[in-house]
Amino acid sequence: MPRQFRSIAFAASNADDAQAALAVLSARYENVAIDDADVIIALGGDGFVLQMLHRTMNSGKQVYGMNRGSVGFLMNEYSPDNLLERVRSAVENSIHPLKMETEDQWGGTRIEYAINEVSVFRQSYQAAKLKVRVDGQERIAELICDGLLLSTPAGSTAYNFSAHGPILPLEAQLLALTPISAFRPRRWRGALLPDRVQVDIEVLESGKRPVNAVADHDEVKSVIRVSIKQSKDDTAWLLSDPDHSWSDRILAEQFLD
Repeated sequence: MPRQFRSIAFAASNADDAQAALAVLSARYENVAIDDADVIIALGGDGFVLQMLHRTMNSGKQVYGMNRGSVGFLMNEYSPDNLLERVRSAVENSIHPLKMETEDQWGGTRIEYAINEVSVFRQSYQAAKLKVRVDGQERIAELICDGLLLSTPAGSTAYNFSAHGPILPLEAQLLALTPISAFRPRRWRGALLPDRVQVDIEVLESGKRPVNAVADHDEVKSVIRVSIKQSKDDTAWLLSDPDHSWSDRILAEQFLD
């Protein structure tokens, strides 16, 4: 059944191609302010559509991205024609983000959300030392590495894959726990975890080996503890063309050279 919606809004990154597309589409289609729209047409790259998904979290608004950036993995192909028909026939993808709770060395706490991944990184020239627990059970007493990330299926083709983590089908109820340049245990290459678990990371020797934590584009400096769990109570919605679905794109990535 075609999607029913009352209004659209356009949002564009600062890139020249995105701004040019914004001018063309705004002149052709009736549109409203973002707060008043049912569907947001995001013009830019993957980073920009991630920003829009964060902005529209839990609002019920749906984001339809058109690529005016570089890679555009999360985006649909750009065309100024038949836009309303494309939105009506698009496939809905619901996304439950990771919830990251941190404590820093000064006792401060923060909560941030990640659609792609939560990462912890060494802050200085010295490798990080991390203790890893899954649902309260210690799994690694001391991981010496440049960092560690927990990825959703949505983010598994991004930084996770660059760090040699597995690609996860969008429908998989899994998370990928992937080390970044692990030194000890040398042979540990990561783990696949059910998406219902909580991962707790404790930073060892935090004064000597400071660590930062990042949820998508939000960074917390000098953390000593990080807890990560998928938040089933929070949802963002991404629309993709049926002949270029997000699920198919992720699946196809496993068969590319």
